[in-house]
Amino acid sequence: MPVITFANTKGGAGKTTAVLLLATELAQKGYRVTILDADPQHWITRWHEVSGHVTNISVIDFVTSASLPLHIAENKHNTDYFIIDLPGARNPLLATAIGLSDHVLIPIQGCAMDARGGAQVLELLQYLDEKAGIRIGHSVVLTRVNSMVTTRALCLVKSLLSERQVPVLDTAIIERSAFRDIFDCGGTLHSLDPARVSNLEKARENARCFAEEIMGKLPVKLAEPTHSTGPLIRSAA
Repeated sequence: MPVITFANTKGGAGKTTAVLLLATELAQKGYRVTILDADPQHWITRWHEVSGHVTNISVIDFVTSASLPLHIAENKHNTDYFIIDLPGARNPLLATAIGLSDHVLIPIQGCAMDARGGAQVLELLQYLDEKAGIRIGHSVVLTRVNSMVTTRALCLVKSLLSERQVPVLDTAIIERSAFRDIFDCGGTLHSLDPARVSNLEKARENARCFAEEIMGKLPVKLAEPTHSTGPLIRSAA
C-alpha cells in the first residue's frame, strides 16, 4: 500500500497530469488506486466527475493536513496505491504529505530554468534526512517535454540534476494533446478514440513506461483471482 506524493511548490509544472497518468495506468493494470486531491484547483476531482465511474479508481476531495492521515488509515484495506496531488504552493500540507509518503515524485518541466519549485521540495527532503534521520525515496520526473526535443538535450538536463545527486526517472512525460483531452473528455487514454486524437498510441506508450518505472520502485503484488474465469478486475470502493 505505497503512498506516492506529487509535489512541486510552483504551479504549472505538469503535476496533476502526471498524477492522472500514473493513476489511470495503475488502474488499467488492475490495481486499486485512491487519489487524494489536495490541490485547490480540484482538477482531478473535476476529471472524475466528468468521467463517472472509472474502474479501480477512487478520488477523495478537499484533503487537508488534518484529514490526510485519516483518509489513508480509513482506506488502506481497499487500496493498493495512494497518490497525493498537492497544491502548487508551499504550505503545511507539504510536510505532512511527505512524512506519510513512501516515495515523492517531483515534476519539473524539461528545462533548467523551471526547477525552483522542485528545489524547495528537495530541500525539505534533505532537511528531514539530515536533521531527523527520515530518508524518503524521491525522484524527479521531467514533464511537458516537447516531442521534438533531442535526446541530447534531455540528457543534459538529467546530467545537471545528477551532478547534484538528484535521481531522475528515465521516462520523461512528453507534451501530448491526448493528455489534455482526458481532462476535457473524461475517461482514460484507453477509452479515447484513436481516430479523433493525434498520436494516441505514443501517448499510451509514454504513460505505460512511466507507470512501469514507478511500479519497479514500489512493487505491489496483486492478489490471485479465486476463479480461473479471466483476469483479475478490482473495483474501487
